[in-house]
Amino acid sequence: MPDKRGPDRPDPSPSDIPRGGWVDRYASRAIRPYIRLARLDRPIGSWLLLFPCWWAIALASPDPLTPEFAALFILFGIGAVTMRGAGCTYNDICDRDFDAQVARTRDRPLPAGEVTIVQAGLFMGVLLAIGFAVLISFNPFAIGVGVASLVLVFTYPLMKRVTFWPQFFLGLAFNWGALLGWAAVRSEIALPAILLYVAGIFWTLGYDTIYAHQDRPDDPAAGIKSTARRLGLGSKPWLYGFYAATIFFLGLSGHMIGLGWPFWAGLGLGALQLAWQVADVDIDDPPDCLAKFKSNRLFGWLIFFGAGVAHVMQ
Repeated sequence: MPDKRGPDRPDPSPSDIPRGGWVDRYASRAIRPYIRLARLDRPIGSWLLLFPCWWAIALASPDPLTPEFAALFILFGIGAVTMRGAGCTYNDICDRDFDAQVARTRDRPLPAGEVTIVQAGLFMGVLLAIGFAVLISFNPFAIGVGVASLVLVFTYPLMKRVTFWPQFFLGLAFNWGALLGWAAVRSEIALPAILLYVAGIFWTLGYDTIYAHQDRPDDPAAGIKSTARRLGLGSKPWLYGFYAATIFFLGLSGHMIGLGWPFWAGLGLGALQLAWQVADVDIDDPPDCLAKFKSNRLFGWLIFFGAGVAHVMQ
């Protein structure tokens, strides 16, 4: 029977794959598994990967409105989508046996048998080639910084097997764009970029701990470790701490650059958004955890616009 669920009737299953959306309506069956491998139907991860890059470009650029720097914003956008897709595909290859044991992930393309490991590997290679084409358009120093990130990209999926803090390693990988964005503009890495990177790591610790609470009941049986398991029902004080550190290091980075009031206004609103996340989240309600996780896109925009406007006004 055809699936009668539409965009206004959410899938009642625990799966993290959207059903009845644009992929099911418009994409052919042959390409649907690849769209889902790359998470093109769930763009929040691409945004969370992209924002540290954009923050760094906005802070490092003498004038973010010039065509030269506008091109960087576009290139990093393409790179974030393709590298996030490659990373997710690699993650799914590594975790296919784990995913089969978790309600939220068991019908992803690999555990569901919609693609083979070879097909997924070839698809990942195509995405990596596109990402590499973007990378080599940057200056030589930035290219080196970008290549160094691959160590983190390819070791992160293994961390959930050996530590209850894989979210920390995700933060190291997901926020490398703060260093790369700065390097693409200035051909160096300065202290404000490092502070921005540290802020991003704490941000990831916060939002991905909230995300991981969706799987807390299933993870022990699957042998998956996470900060959600480690911190359990006592996560909220830690979340406040992670997000407070995020705001502190973002503020320190902006202060070192000498940004004006628009940056501080954006940072203040961002702090309120993060505080709301923690105060309002129900860590025992997977849909609410996902909603709070997705709300970090607003935080990313607040910091980006605040930094961009402040830099233009300098």
